[in-house]
Amino acid sequence: MYGAEVWQIATRKINKILSTEMDVLRRSARKSRMERIKNKHIKEIMGVKDKPDIIDIMERKRLQWYGHVKRMQEERLPKLNME
Repeated sequence: MYGAEVWQIATRKINKILSTEMDVLRRSARKSRMERIKNKHIKEIMGVKDKPDIIDIMERKRLQWYGHVKRMQEERLPKLNME
């Protein structure tokens, strides 16, 4: 997820990303939506129940980048652009 620190994502896109992520997990588990298996159970099958989803990872990267920029010297370009 190179560059995720600076991505601006609209709420509609976030929902699309989360549904795509769930679709990938469903296909990997070889379970159809027609089987009406809950997402929570699919995550348990795939072993990712307690792991963060892609949006959580992106948010964490954004916060790490923010902290990094806040510690930069005042004359650095990323710091100047942020303020």
